[in-house]
Amino acid sequence: MPTLAAFYHPDWLEAGCDEAGRGCLAGPVFAAACILAKDFYHPWLNDSKQLTAHQRNVLRAVIEREALAWAVGRVEAAEIDAINILRASFLAMHRALDQLVLRPEFILVDGNRFSKYGKIAHECVVQGDGKFAAIAAASVLAKTHRDAEMLRLQADFPHYQWQSNQGYPTLAHRQAIREHGISPHHRRSFQLLPVQEQLLFF
Repeated sequence: MPTLAAFYHPDWLEAGCDEAGRGCLAGPVFAAACILAKDFYHPWLNDSKQLTAHQRNVLRAVIEREALAWAVGRVEAAEIDAINILRASFLAMHRALDQLVLRPEFILVDGNRFSKYGKIAHECVVQGDGKFAAIAAASVLAKTHRDAEMLRLQADFPHYQWQSNQGYPTLAHRQAIREHGISPHHRRSFQLLPVQEQLLFF
């Protein structure tokens, strides 16, 4: 595992932010905000995409127990269609930040763009979930909370196999859309199928 930086500013209360589900065809986009103690350490902590499901779930429990503050926000498929996925990702982060029991003095965001949150300064860090502990922790929370939601939705829509693809555009997921049409949780503004096929469902 990489050695993650514990902070960006040594004296400020920093929240790390990351999202999960931006590239999916179905389901909400989730984001988390997490404030860690400067000396927080766990040997597994890393970009959630580099971890196994078991490691993510173990880390989720550790982070939720030991973080100074954490919260998760979500934006539903219909909202994504109305405002686009980039804005929806920022909105999910803002909703997570709104719920924090501590107000951060600085925000570290995974990626290269962000919509300013109030008057709080922020820094965007490309691949930040592999560089800063607070962003990595947020990535774990966002991913595990979203995966749990897709598993819950899967119970009512088993033919899409969301328990194994979490709504991402796998061949099996797209084939299920061809056979069963779209669900209320599909993002209608996304290219679910080749254009001529998708027009049949709208």
